[in-house]
Amino acid sequence: MSRNATPLPFRFPPYGLRFPESVLPCPWYLALPAALVGLGVLVPLAYLLTSAVSGDLNAIRDTLLRTRTLTTVLNTLGLALAVLAVTTVLALPAAWLTTRTDLPARRVFAALLVLPLAVPGYLLAFTLLSVGGDYGASARWLGVGVPRLSGFPGALVALSIYNFPYMLLTLRAGFRGVDPSLSDAARSLGRGPWSAFFTVVLPQLRPALLAGGLLVVLHVVGDFGVVSLMRFETFSFALYQSLAFEPGYAAWLALMMLGFSATFIGVELWLLRGKRFDKAGTGPGRGVIAVRLGRMKIPAVLALLLFLLIAVGVPVGTSVYWALQPKLDNVSRDLVEAATASVEVALPTALAATALALPLAFMSVRYPGKRSRSLERLAFAGYATPGLAFGLALVWGSLWVDRFLVEPGETFLYQSLTVMVYAYTLHFLAEAVGPVRASLVHAGRRLEEASRSLGRGRVRTFTSVTLPLIRPGLIAAAALVFLSAMKELPLAMLLRPYDFDTLAFSLWDLTNEALYAEAAPFALAILGVSLGFVAVLLLTEGSKN
Repeated sequence: MSRNATPLPFRFPPYGLRFPESVLPCPWYLALPAALVGLGVLVPLAYLLTSAVSGDLNAIRDTLLRTRTLTTVLNTLGLALAVLAVTTVLALPAAWLTTRTDLPARRVFAALLVLPLAVPGYLLAFTLLSVGGDYGASARWLGVGVPRLSGFPGALVALSIYNFPYMLLTLRAGFRGVDPSLSDAARSLGRGPWSAFFTVVLPQLRPALLAGGLLVVLHVVGDFGVVSLMRFETFSFALYQSLAFEPGYAAWLALMMLGFSATFIGVELWLLRGKRFDKAGTGPGRGVIAVRLGRMKIPAVLALLLFLLIAVGVPVGTSVYWALQPKLDNVSRDLVEAATASVEVALPTALAATALALPLAFMSVRYPGKRSRSLERLAFAGYATPGLAFGLALVWGSLWVDRFLVEPGETFLYQSLTVMVYAYTLHFLAEAVGPVRASLVHAGRRLEEASRSLGRGRVRTFTSVTLPLIRPGLIAAAALVFLSAMKELPLAMLLRPYDFDTLAFSLWDLTNEALYAEAAPFALAILGVSLGFVAVLLLTEGSKN
């Protein structure tokens, strides 16, 4: 290479090779946070694995082959598949109605159908338990007794309602991505509307169905609040029950939860391997022609309204009813203290997760490639890990570290707010990356290049150009993580400090004791925060449209 040759923009790789921007090597200062986050999740899980297999092999075999283990596996698998089936049956027609038909106020319905996300699963369980029975809200208020749902039916109803929006959102995105000309071509070849839908449109929705199904299954496998209140033994419920008396068995149940999650993730990747769902042409697809519902318009509207009444109206009404009932003085709890405790863990979690999401989003948007995708998936391991499994790993890990930091009988990390925020941050980091990544995609990089060409450094370009453009995404990411942390229950069950009762834990604990009137204020507080956040989010999205 000549001495007078133009210097390369970067020193790696050598020999004067130039790469397009899409395959530039990811800088170390962006890759390092992703690697550290991945290690922060995997190291406690590795310690959990070594602790589980360090015992006597015969004892481990007897533990894994007991009848209770098989029952737990079948219960978890059956509940996950049943919730997946129900959410698909409910969300598929709802997504079709709000994207492909002339449904009245379909944009309003599309927004309202997301509201069940504001009602945590354990709050829905509180509603089902407190409405039914001889002394339930329906019998006391309306004079009509209804059977109390519990066990498998109660868990199925509560988890299906809560997970419905996840499937709905992915299917709506799938419907918007399907070229309607494919269906028209099938109709022109003599197929009826139903035949065209099942043979042409539905196969194109496979990625959306698998993505939504994976979210639903991961939530069901990791759920603790619903199954514990409904007394239905899945992995999480059995794990919590075994902590005090059989910690080794609890460790193996945690590993089985991880195995279940990894299996479903692998099945999704395998089903999508080698499949293509892009459009045949390069031009834009034709606009979607709304299907006329005709006489089915009114029944469709009534069905959606009935679902919203059950999913949102009944929990809100039940909580208000029980909040107005007299309470027992000897079990009353301070609502302000619980709300303060929730904020103390949710606020630093939101800030930390947003700060970590920034380099991850930069890495995936500005430096796409196999390495960046691998590091990003490694950082998302905390989201795919069930809460109780991750919490148990951190409990054991913090106890092990405390042996070297403090005197015997004392604790430093165990049951500390630091470990709690650490777990929340890694668990909800994936929720923060999405909004930040979307804002970076829309921001582009031409303004950054223009700023650099005027002599500004990387830091000044980021603070003066990039940061103002992505500020809405940062705010949305922090708000989303804050809401999720306020509602989190499994991690709070295992990691909360002594006498640190959050809103979620207080609601679960009082409902577990059938103290519905005492639990109602905590339910209303969670509903208020959640519905307020969802309302602001919907108004923001509406203003963009």
